[in-house]
Amino acid sequence: MGWYFSPQSRSELIAELIAPQETERGSAKVIAHTLRGNVLWSVIEMTAKVEGLHHDLAPGQSLRYIRCDLLEGSGRQWGYKPMDESMHPFYYSCPLSYLDLAPEQSAQWRAGVRAYHAQSSSPTAAAAPAAELTA
Repeated sequence: MGWYFSPQSRSELIAELIAPQETERGSAKVIAHTLRGNVLWSVIEMTAKVEGLHHDLAPGQSLRYIRCDLLEGSGRQWGYKPMDESMHPFYYSCPLSYLDLAPEQSAQWRAGVRAYHAQSSSPTAAAAPAAELTA
């Protein structure tokens, strides 16, 4: 997936990304969200209205997933790059509590999240700010 930019402020972009979405095929609402630097973590609940919205959903059924939006400013625009857990984003600052809110899609990514938080809570990590791990 690529980057999507528009002439709006960072706060306007975040508000747009966490707003409920409604189409004739389905709806999506943010159950939880947090901002860690320029990484917006969200737990999304998607509900199908018709067949084919998602291969695991019949109309009326819902599923939850963890979303990672990278945010970046350029001039007077802000943009985002959307990813989700199944893509194994190489960012691990997702709140641990979010892992309990959505079914696992990547065991390896979740292990990275747990390792990130274990490292961040160690006494030596407290001496220096923990950097986001990137590939």
